[in-house]
Amino acid sequence: MTHFTMLGDSWAQSVDVQEAKTPSQMEFSKREITQLLSRLNQTGDVNGNVVPIKNTTGALTKDGEVVDPAEQSLLNKLIRHTLVRNRNQVEVLQRDPTSPLYSVKTFEELRLKPELLKGVYNMGFNRPSRIQENALPMMLAQPPQNLIAQSQSGTGKTAAFSLAMLSHVDPAKKWTQCLCIAPTYELALQIGQVIEQMGKFYTDVKLAYAIRGNRLGRGMKLEQQIVIGTPGTVLDWCTKFKNIDPKNITLFVLDEADVMIATQGHRDQSIRIQRQLSKDCQMLLFSATFEDSVWKFAEQVVPDPNIIKLKREEETLDTIKQFYVVCQQEEDKFKALCNLYGCLTIAQAMIFCQTRRMASWLATQMTKEGHQVALLSGEMTVEQRAAVIDRFRNGKEKVLVTTNVCSRGIDVEQVSLVVNFDLPVDMAGDADNETYLHRIGRTGRFGRRGFAVNMIDSERSMDVIQQIQMHFNRKITKLDTSNLEEMERLLC
Repeated sequence: MTHFTMLGDSWAQSVDVQEAKTPSQMEFSKREITQLLSRLNQTGDVNGNVVPIKNTTGALTKDGEVVDPAEQSLLNKLIRHTLVRNRNQVEVLQRDPTSPLYSVKTFEELRLKPELLKGVYNMGFNRPSRIQENALPMMLAQPPQNLIAQSQSGTGKTAAFSLAMLSHVDPAKKWTQCLCIAPTYELALQIGQVIEQMGKFYTDVKLAYAIRGNRLGRGMKLEQQIVIGTPGTVLDWCTKFKNIDPKNITLFVLDEADVMIATQGHRDQSIRIQRQLSKDCQMLLFSATFEDSVWKFAEQVVPDPNIIKLKREEETLDTIKQFYVVCQQEEDKFKALCNLYGCLTIAQAMIFCQTRRMASWLATQMTKEGHQVALLSGEMTVEQRAAVIDRFRNGKEKVLVTTNVCSRGIDVEQVSLVVNFDLPVDMAGDADNETYLHRIGRTGRFGRRGFAVNMIDSERSMDVIQQIQMHFNRKITKLDTSNLEEMERLLC
């Protein structure tokens, strides 16, 4: 249970893995925590400053909608109640290539403390996920090994490094031994909840949140063995207020590295924290993506690492038939969409638009045609978006019309059709190949057959579809939605 205590006008958190017995502490339910997150999303940033709902560090769409990486990460965590079945293989690059490569198929092989093994099973983990199979032996190895790992939300990554932190702790030592930093308050809270659940039976271990508003006196030493926080506050606790002795940290975890470097100031603060740690401190870094900027950052923070990477996701295209439809204007695109529905037996569909205006118009038109339609766009709070996706996943709506806020990481097995009502383009108007891959990857999940249909309404959009074909080296077939016989032949 997470316990919140009021200090002046701010919230301070101190979390025991065991049940707290202090009557002055106020216990919050999961629903109340969600409401708290919602209020934070609407009124302030992780440092307590009043800001607009949107953070301009995200990627902009044409109409100014921001795809904020921190919000996207939190959205994925909120909507994933179980592990995602990932077909992608992992590639392991060892620091010492002559060392034998270990992986585990059961949690018993890790020789965990009985209290932790009980906590793992209590969370519903029956066997290690693919990332856990390879990462956990490295995280728990003696002598300690550093690790850089690529892993999306839902693959069991947070549970893996939470288990590593709990395993490293010596409960008899009443000082901070494990330190984890995340880019936002909300993401730090999500990590803390996993540690609480996993350490439910490990009652001597305590957890504290290093976030702005949790005020500690200068020189007041923390007794909690695990600290989760955001970079600015963790840096203050280590340097300015001396609440944590960095030399006592034996395990340092940096989560959501790609989100971290997209947030102003967090990159430099993270490097300053890392430089204060002892040379023999074990370091683990996780990121959903590994662009050049992430690699450069990782190399600065994690010396001599083992590396776990996901192999490229293009293999998902093998189960997806791709088509394009030539249209003259918006009304023709909508007519083609209706013809497509008349031919295909569709379980559920996702339709992507480039702007909020277009998404709203299309959702209205489809509703008039009698379709059960859900609309998702960036002006919603993270919690509102999660609720819409849950309804869609549960089949309460058969069509989800969305902008780019929903292009990544949403796994709904029943989706058989993805329509790019507007093709994904970057700010220069060229093909955004990465977004295209993420969009059409919402269908053809888990080896099932899927269809992706792209609407072409100009010479420029035809150029874009040709760029996409060249990038992926895949032919995209022309589809005439007015010819029912041809559609049936191509779509069978």
